[in-house]
Amino acid sequence: MYAIVEIAGQQFKVSKDQKVYVHRLASEEGTKVSFDKVLLLDENGTVTLGAPAVEGASVEAKVLQHLKGDKVIVFKKKRRKGYKKKNGHRQSFTQILIEGIVAAGAKKKAAKKEVEVEVTETAEEVKPKAKATKKPKTEE
Repeated sequence: MYAIVEIAGQQFKVSKDQKVYVHRLASEEGTKVSFDKVLLLDENGTVTLGAPAVEGASVEAKVLQHLKGDKVIVFKKKRRKGYKKKNGHRQSFTQILIEGIVAAGAKKKAAKKEVEVEVTETAEEVKPKAKATKKPKTEE
């Protein structure tokens, strides 16, 4: 079973017990997070596509740690002009562990409220108007 889920603006193909590095999340280490924007869900060959997301489906994960990626050097130069700029960047990541994928309808179902409706018109009062039909002439 796997799912394609959108986390922090990026799409990831995830399955149970998988570790994923995503852009930095605001939650603390050790907390559980849930992602509701599941775009595709595959359950043993049965594929469910969302439009744009699958209703009722979610991905449960646990935040393992926050860390920084490798340093990326940005160097700009224009030849024969004396222009040189050197800059560095380290992206912040969050490592999460996918604990489970909840399919649509498997989670708690919302209780439907029963609404009583008064019927003011009866079936006899609401009769469709009969259309005038032409009878074929019979020759004698």
